[in-house]
Amino acid sequence: MTKIIFMGTPAFSVTVLEGLLQAQYEIVAVVTQPDRQVGRKKRLEMSPVKKFALAHDLLVLQPEKLSGSPELTTLIDLHPDLIVTAAFGQFVPTKLLKAAQIAAINVHGSLLPHNRGGAPIQRSIMNGDQQTGITIMYMVAQMDAGDIISQQSIEIDQHDTSGSLFAKLAIVGRDLLLQTIPQIVAGTNKRFPQDESQVTVTPNLKPDEEQIDIQQAAAYIDRQVRGLNPDPVAYLMVKKQRVKVYQISVGEQTTTAKPGTIVERTKHQLGIAAGDNSIIYLERLQPAGKNVMMISDYLNGNGKDLQVGDQIN
Repeated sequence: MTKIIFMGTPAFSVTVLEGLLQAQYEIVAVVTQPDRQVGRKKRLEMSPVKKFALAHDLLVLQPEKLSGSPELTTLIDLHPDLIVTAAFGQFVPTKLLKAAQIAAINVHGSLLPHNRGGAPIQRSIMNGDQQTGITIMYMVAQMDAGDIISQQSIEIDQHDTSGSLFAKLAIVGRDLLLQTIPQIVAGTNKRFPQDESQVTVTPNLKPDEEQIDIQQAAAYIDRQVRGLNPDPVAYLMVKKQRVKVYQISVGEQTTTAKPGTIVERTKHQLGIAAGDNSIIYLERLQPAGKNVMMISDYLNGNGKDLQVGDQIN
């Protein structure tokens, strides 16, 4: 039986790990990020991969930094046939990559060499890409630069959020990995180097990218909102209060009002002027300290005093 060390953290990784288990590969260890504090109460929470691994009685290791850690020695001593990573969130030391008896491979959420880096799925939406996909690749010391083994593309729907796209790509990644592993084990797989002239990079998301720039056109803002949904979520400042924005729609009409000005306010709609004379309509949002709600509920509660002419930023 092929022995695998699996390394991953979010729900995307769980789908891949579950596929490996169902295909009856021997998972000798699961490496995931340490438990993190979340929410206003700073509750300590396990990663989705850790929850899944513990439920299946798998060995779980959570080094804060893998390089130089005691866990690194433990992993090397397991003598895995394969190391499989999927959205792990840390660099894997070369010493560990070389410990794989057959190969160390990665399930990457883009069509390499496009969108290397830590946020390929979110930024594919934010950049307005029409297509993305999964690449199964060899891992090397340089980030996402290893030879490509296999790829599969999918179209990005105009309503996709990063959450929906993660879910779609997790299934594509699982299935492509399960098709590819037997070829790798048999030594019959293809491999081809990446065209370095075509490389694009998608850096990790930064907190200052979460605030909506109302000076941008509505279509740009729509991509930003979808790309940051469900995490970390874009926001607007409304009467000095942060309001998370989960969904907007782009108005068909135009306006000459200054960006940020409320140009339409009914019981069910709130239209705000944006850049290039465009208008956004808030659809689903979350005021500070409240649950996510539809705009009509917001306008009946926290937003009841908003009027045409008020300024949002």
